[in-house]
Amino acid sequence: MSMQKSDMIIVILLVTICVAWITLRMRSWLETPKGKLMIPISDEIPQDEAVELLEGAGFDVVAAKTRIPIMIELSDMDEPMQSRLFVDYFVKKEDQYYLVKLARDRKPIDWTGSALRDALLPYQLLYPEAAGILYVDMYQQKIKKIKFQIEVQL
Repeated sequence: MSMQKSDMIIVILLVTICVAWITLRMRSWLETPKGKLMIPISDEIPQDEAVELLEGAGFDVVAAKTRIPIMIELSDMDEPMQSRLFVDYFVKKEDQYYLVKLARDRKPIDWTGSALRDALLPYQLLYPEAAGILYVDMYQQKIKKIKFQIEVQL
């Protein structure tokens, strides 16, 4: 059987569409930032006082304690060092996600710009899609919302 002219046009059209689709998908994949952490969603949320306080304030708790491992390479050391950051909870309210850090007695936060930057900005940089960070003080039963706005000047 021989292909008719109309069949050949349809085949060429289908091949062109497939190649265009593959090209767009590859470009999108290549342009996606690597190393970006996704906000975790978990079905297992332990019910505790902090969860009750957050839910009472209208937040939906979507994940509990999350460990973020960090590898540190130092030029004059053979072995890399390890560290980690912890996010106490991830919550959602009105389609916006927030990271939650609980106040700790042994590590009180100083409410200055530089101290907030040093203590909490790394979390915001790890999860740039988050709308901010909630600092929860269980002793005072308070939730403080912290948002970082970074202005880059060239």
